[in-house]
Amino acid sequence: MEKTNRVDLSSDDRQQLKDQTTSGTMKVRALKRAQILLKADSGPEGPAWSDSAIATALDVAPGTVANVRRRYVERGLASTLDGRYTGHNHPVVTGEVEAHLIALSCSAPPSGRERWTLQLLADKLVELKQVEHISDETVRQTLKKTTSNRG
Repeated sequence: MEKTNRVDLSSDDRQQLKDQTTSGTMKVRALKRAQILLKADSGPEGPAWSDSAIATALDVAPGTVANVRRRYVERGLASTLDGRYTGHNHPVVTGEVEAHLIALSCSAPPSGRERWTLQLLADKLVELKQVEHISDETVRQTLKKTTSNRG
């Protein structure tokens, strides 16, 4: 059966992964991902293990192996080892967005409202095209971080 996301490590990538996995300085998640890639390598030097064999040997779920393969094919080695699997690795709240949020929270609330709610602030930021999406929890954390007093 042909694997959907075939891992073909270059000699340099393979050596880098071997060096990193034996150095004892990697974080556990990155170490597991590196081990998965080394076992999944279908290149000339690689063992080309199946996902189920890798999952059993490294005590991870088969889906984890598939996700690491996909991440490597889509984003490369560095992102696979260091990145989170959130779907985006960019901050939603930049300094500019934070400034707009603070100014908005200090402004008069919408008509018919006594004060801004977190959800109203989030919706307004999207409406003003400051962000594509933002949750009320992100708004809360940002305002808390800035020690802004909305009251």
